[in-house]
Amino acid sequence: MTAKTVPVDTFDLVIFGGTGDLALRKLLPGLFRRYADGQIPEDSRIVGVARDKQSDDDYRAKVNEALVPVVGSEPSLQAKLAPFLQKLGYHALDATKDEGWQGFADELMTHGDRIRVFYLSTSPSLFVDICTRLNAHGLNQGKSRVVIEKPIGKDSASAAVINDAVGSAFSESQIFRIDHYLGKETVQNLMALRFANILFEPLWNSNYVDHVQITVAETVGLEKRAGYYDTSGALRDMVQNHLLQLLCMVSMEPPAAMQADAVRDEKLKVLRSLRPIDAEDAAQMTVRGQYRAGASNGGAVPGYLTELGRNDSRTETFVALKAEVDNWRWAGVPFYLRTGKRLAERVSEIVIAFRPVPHSIFDQASGPVMANKLVLRLQPDEGVKLWLMIKDPGPGGLRLQHVPLDMSFAEAFGVHQPEAYERLLMDVVRGNPTLFMRRDEVEAAWKWIDPILAAWETLREAPKPYTAGSWGPSAAVALIERDGRTWHEDAT
Repeated sequence: MTAKTVPVDTFDLVIFGGTGDLALRKLLPGLFRRYADGQIPEDSRIVGVARDKQSDDDYRAKVNEALVPVVGSEPSLQAKLAPFLQKLGYHALDATKDEGWQGFADELMTHGDRIRVFYLSTSPSLFVDICTRLNAHGLNQGKSRVVIEKPIGKDSASAAVINDAVGSAFSESQIFRIDHYLGKETVQNLMALRFANILFEPLWNSNYVDHVQITVAETVGLEKRAGYYDTSGALRDMVQNHLLQLLCMVSMEPPAAMQADAVRDEKLKVLRSLRPIDAEDAAQMTVRGQYRAGASNGGAVPGYLTELGRNDSRTETFVALKAEVDNWRWAGVPFYLRTGKRLAERVSEIVIAFRPVPHSIFDQASGPVMANKLVLRLQPDEGVKLWLMIKDPGPGGLRLQHVPLDMSFAEAFGVHQPEAYERLLMDVVRGNPTLFMRRDEVEAAWKWIDPILAAWETLREAPKPYTAGSWGPSAAVALIERDGRTWHEDAT
């Protein structure tokens, strides 16, 4: 089976922070893949912007080096590399100063009113400066769009400052707040599973669902993000955006249509229905952790403080929490969320755990009757598993087994699955905001996160230590097990 590639209109895409890690590791490789698949028109341009002084050829050499792992030894990709690099240009700009901006604007304007995408792959502290100057030089007009990365602020107040500044330069329809988890194949397949099949939606409620688990686990540590991460932590970095967006996709009501505002309206209702977690119940409903030295990926790794180069930090590298959606569909169904660095396995998944059968007709010799689970694996090995009870084949009595119906995207379709950024970048060019966050979604998410942050400050407890290579502090296990449940593991 082959994937259908639909070309987009000709565009100019400007990456502020064009020499940074995100640009070289995700954005430019994603754009190259889309070009190699024939989706990007030949006369489109990609411009990297950063403060460093370098020529177009210097920049192309840097991007070429970043694309080596993508191209590999595949002849079809090797043939596309040189023409792709020729689409790249570079412009040295300081976002905090006015010098050079007029020349930059004049160069972009040479192609008239074509689609222009400004991707702000920079520190959020530069969002205001960049958008202000784009506005001052008329680069916000016509078919211009701006993409801003998370984190959008550190709390509600700072998020409002950024949103106000970006909103004063661009209309809401021009602003694409990106969360790359929404571009993952499995997340979009969640919509198809729910709303294109009669099988699941009648069961998608508190009558049949016992609980939901959302896990985003990483094996890496700080990498090159120490300065940013220690001022953010896992709650701001992952829960406020990625995990809450996944929660919304699982629990939202069916939208009237697959249109941007219809989908985002339903996600917003979920965020506004989340039961607040304040100082009174934060100790019971949340767990903070910080990794210590241990083993990961077959080798010894240092603890967080060692990587940070400090003797003390109260920044959490792990969060587990119990959320509840107070509406008719989900009343009484807990949503257990967990995310962390230096965990035992790199995995992102959503588990819909259904209620057990009300009465088992089988005797003890048949074995236990396990509850059904629907497991959506976001990464790695994207796919869907539906765990069912079946009879173990063979004579000698009836023995029950808990086994999955397993659908791997790679095996089922046999084609390269576009990474999230590939899909989302093309959606920006098309002007389709369905998989992007609206301002009121960001504000509603921060409104739920702010009291948790305040509660932690009030409690003044240090994050609980956990060994690198484990599944986090033991308190995270206690969080779910005191409700008579356990964290999902594929072998169970």
